[in-house]
Amino acid sequence: MASAAGGGAAGEGEWLKVAQLRAMVQAQDPQAKEVDNLTLRRFLRARDHNVDKASAMFLKFLQWRREAAPGGFVPEEQVRRELSQDKLCMGGVDRTGRPILVAFPTRHFSANRDMAEFKSFVVYFFDKICARIPRGQEKFLAIVDLKGWGYANCDIRAYIAAIEIMQNYYPERLGKALLIHVPYMFMKAWKMIYPFIDNNTRDKFVFVDDKSLQQTLRREIDENQLPEFLGGKMPVIPLKDHVQHPQAV
Repeated sequence: MASAAGGGAAGEGEWLKVAQLRAMVQAQDPQAKEVDNLTLRRFLRARDHNVDKASAMFLKFLQWRREAAPGGFVPEEQVRRELSQDKLCMGGVDRTGRPILVAFPTRHFSANRDMAEFKSFVVYFFDKICARIPRGQEKFLAIVDLKGWGYANCDIRAYIAAIEIMQNYYPERLGKALLIHVPYMFMKAWKMIYPFIDNNTRDKFVFVDDKSLQQTLRREIDENQLPEFLGGKMPVIPLKDHVQHPQAV
C-alpha cells in the first residue's frame, strides 16, 4: 500500500477517518486493499468527510471499475473512433505542477457519437491525465476551448455522462476547468448541464471572457507551458499520439 505522505495538507483527524474508511471498505471488498490512502482520502473529501457516504461511494467505484475496465485499463482499439477526432490533447503543466488537458468540443458531433464508446473514451482519457499527475499533486487543469461551438456539437447526454463519471469515479481530480471562447448559445446548454454537477465540482468550472483570457491563462500557466494556439510555447499533443509509461491511476 502506498504511503500517505506527499499528498497535500491533511490533519491527524482526517487520516483517522481515512483509516476508518479503509477498514469499512476492505471488510466488504478485498480489492480495496490495493488502493492507497490518497485515493481513499479523495473519496472521503468528496463526501465532506462522512465515512459512511465515502464508503458507499468507493465500493460503488470498485464495482464500476471492474465493469468499465475489466483488464485494468481501456484498450486503445475500444475507443479508436473517438481518439481519431483529436477532441482532446495533452498540454504542459500549470504553475503548481498540475498537468494540463486541452479539450476541443467543436470536434465532437452528437450525430456520430456512440454512447458506449464515448463512456469508454471518458474513462480512457481520465486514466491518461491522472497518470500524468506527479507525486505531491492530486489534480489536473483543463482548458476547454469552445471556439466555433454550435448546435451540431451540442450533446447534453454525453456532457452529463462525462461529468457524472468524473464526479463519481474520479473525485477530487479536477483542479479547475477554464472554459474559453464561450459562445452565447453554449450557455443554454450549460443551464441544462448545471443541475447535474455536484456542489464540490461547480466552483471548479470557470468561464473566462475574451478580455481577460490572456491575463487568466498567464496567471495559471507559465508562457513555456502555455499552449501555442493560445500564445504560449508549448505544442499540444493529440491524445492518440501521447506516449507515456504505464502507471497506476
